[in-house]
Amino acid sequence: MGTARHTTAETAHLNRPHPHRAFGRVKALVAAYGALSAAVLITVVVLASTGHTVTAFMWGRSAGVLASAAVAYWLTVLASRGARGAYLRVRIISVVVPIAIVAIDMIPGALPPWFVLMQVGCALVLGATAFLVNGAGLRAAFPVSR
Repeated sequence: MGTARHTTAETAHLNRPHPHRAFGRVKALVAAYGALSAAVLITVVVLASTGHTVTAFMWGRSAGVLASAAVAYWLTVLASRGARGAYLRVRIISVVVPIAIVAIDMIPGALPPWFVLMQVGCALVLGATAFLVNGAGLRAAFPVSR
């Protein structure tokens, strides 16, 4: 997956305009997910540096979500270049990660409301990518090889 070459069975049929447009939108949404994730971590840094209470859970959670955004963007770029394996991973990430973010945010008393709201914003943006990457247009660009 990390190489620039892909076999014919691994490479998507991206020579049509729809997949390119769709991946442009997906990249933009994943970049927005990254920007919001960075905003959460920056907020935690600012609060900690100004003497406010910030838990280790908040540090780890905000850093982990930002790391997931970097991985999601990297995989999205690979998928946009035709890597079927990366495409499949983006499909999974776009569904599973938003659910995991919201589920963990719902642990009673674990996180302050402002943190939960910012993370839910991240989940919503990444969740929107699920509709694009799991749609018929992009799935058709990555046919199942037999």
